[in-house]
Amino acid sequence: LGMISELKFPVPWGHVAAKAWGPSEGHPVLCLHGWLDNANTFDKLIPLLPRGFYYIAMDFSGHGLSSHRPAGCPYHFLDYVTDVRRVAAALHWRRFTLMGHSMGGAVAGMFCSLYPEMVDKLILLESLGFLLAPEDTEAWLKSKRRVIDRLLSLEAKQQTPKARSPEAALQRLLEANSHLTAEGGAILLQRGATETPAG
Repeated sequence: LGMISELKFPVPWGHVAAKAWGPSEGHPVLCLHGWLDNANTFDKLIPLLPRGFYYIAMDFSGHGLSSHRPAGCPYHFLDYVTDVRRVAAALHWRRFTLMGHSMGGAVAGMFCSLYPEMVDKLILLESLGFLLAPEDTEAWLKSKRRVIDRLLSLEAKQQTPKARSPEAALQRLLEANSHLTAEGGAILLQRGATETPAG
């Protein structure tokens, strides 16, 4: 399969690391490791798989060479799904194959349920994938997909905070919170705003 290359994708708390095998123009396959494993879990398997594909095995946050989330931040299952969405976005992959082992299979299954248009095949190794009670499915998928999409679009738009005059800051606060009085808004701004040379 030729050279193995190391990849890094920036995320707000550092980076997500991955390793790649095969030609970058080959059909993309994203490989997701299991509980407390890392991308090396695929080292013996990938050379046995068909050539001509582009295999990328990522390290979930806090695993392998990926950055840990900040101290005190729990690792929720949906955060792993979001990591997958970030990596797919960074690679500009619109449609790809997902291969997941164990917990990675559950993450792959959940990703598949949330973004079915992005996945052409789902390969599960020692994993059940992802199961939901039928009556919950639609609402759950809609709300979770909205959460992930909104988070990623906010991060893409991240800019340095704007400086405003105290009057303009108060005006903005009052517009956004119709229940606040001017006095209440001023009290909140004393502690909720920071003065900089720019305003």
